Amino acid sequence: MILSVNNVSKAFGEKQVLKGLSFSCEGGKALGILGRNGAGKTTMIRIIMGVFNADSGNVTLDGEPVNNRKIKIGYLPEERGLYPKKKIMEQLIYFAALQGIDKKTAILNADGLFKKLQIEEYKNVRLDTLSKGNQQKVQLIATLIANPDIVILDEPFSGLDPVNASLLKDIVKDLIGNGKLVLFSSHQMNYIEEFCNDILILNGGQIVLGGSIKEIKHGYARNIIEIRSENAGAIANALSSSNYSYIKRVSVDGNTVLVTLADENEKNRLLEALSHMGNQIDEIKVKEPTLNEIFVQFTEGQV
Repeated sequence: MILSVNNVSKAFGEKQVLKGLSFSCEGGKALGILGRNGAGKTTMIRIIMGVFNADSGNVTLDGEPVNNRKIKIGYLPEERGLYPKKKIMEQLIYFAALQGIDKKTAILNADGLFKKLQIEEYKNVRLDTLSKGNQQKVQLIATLIANPDIVILDEPFSGLDPVNASLLKDIVKDLIGNGKLVLFSSHQMNYIEEFCNDILILNGGQIVLGGSIKEIKHGYARNIIEIRSENAGAIANALSSSNYSYIKRVSVDGNTVLVTLADENEKNRLLEALSHMGNQIDEIKVKEPTLNEIFVQFTEGQV
């Protein structure tokens, strides 16, 4: 199952919101969608769901137009949309019916999700009696109750404590493992890196960066080496005081030494020097940019 967005553009009045977006993603994987507020993420998601029509371009699934009668899409919006005064199971059955799911199947699907998310005792209470975190879990059940083929998660971990976040992680991993096509939008970069092999970064309605996270990071200079040791100060002093022409800069922060090499191909010379110092080293690795640093680099100029 491959979802393709093909040269999609969209304007509202004189405001051009999307400018020729093209990308694809496939079942059994999660695609991370990043961008500042106003970058066009929500508009793009709504076009994929069929809420809006594109002004130009199209969205296809396995090369064919998306048929919403055959393909189910589960959407977890950033702004939650359930009814606070209604009993939870009643409204879950209602939302399932809107997607063509009969009551018996809806209850069966909901019960399984209630159990996984550890909120079985709340099935027949009003939504507004629950904590924010548990309301978030009910919203997730509404998203998944019809067993959708495509799952779109917009800030799914917002407001969750670490225990509830762990439960949601297991759900997301199950979705990916079961071959669902998952679009994952979040400003919490740690979750993007945990679930997604590939990302898109939107800026001003355009894709300014896309591809494998691993390959994107490997595309940056690899001449900064990070050394972790309880003897970080001694290592930094030894490297700074010796006449190593291949070392441009040495800095230390707590138990970490950062060594900037004149050339990334000088790593072996550094390793040899460290082997003669007699200090215990816990870890040594190339320092790659964080996803957060990459995001800032590609979006800080957005108007």
